[in-house]
Amino acid sequence: QVQLVESGGGLVQAGGSLRLSCAASGSITSIAVMSWYRQPPGEQRELVARINVDGSINYPASVEGRFTISTDNAKTAMYLEMNSLKPEDTAVYYCSSRYFDGRNWGPDYWGQGTQVTVSS
Repeated sequence: QVQLVESGGGLVQAGGSLRLSCAASGSITSIAVMSWYRQPPGEQRELVARINVDGSINYPASVEGRFTISTDNAKTAMYLEMNSLKPEDTAVYYCSSRYFDGRNWGPDYWGQGTQVTVSS
């Protein structure tokens, strides 16, 4: 089992910045896919950023150039630096991770979510 706990959400004005953190504990391995998702009010959850096993990073066009995902080497923490925030970035943000134990990939783990509200 893996536990993920997000922090760093809050209220910010448009154009501002926030840094989200996600602390992972439990059965963690260094081979992992680590991601941030968000769910705007009344909408479906969507991918915001992902670090793949080979270190490549994916961002959707809506956040490309404004958001930056990073992790520590041990995969015990991940971060999402969000700059030039817009009202449409308002959502509950979730961290998610999946680990390879040397034989099999485990399930997707999710944090509890942290609210980010961007005022205009």
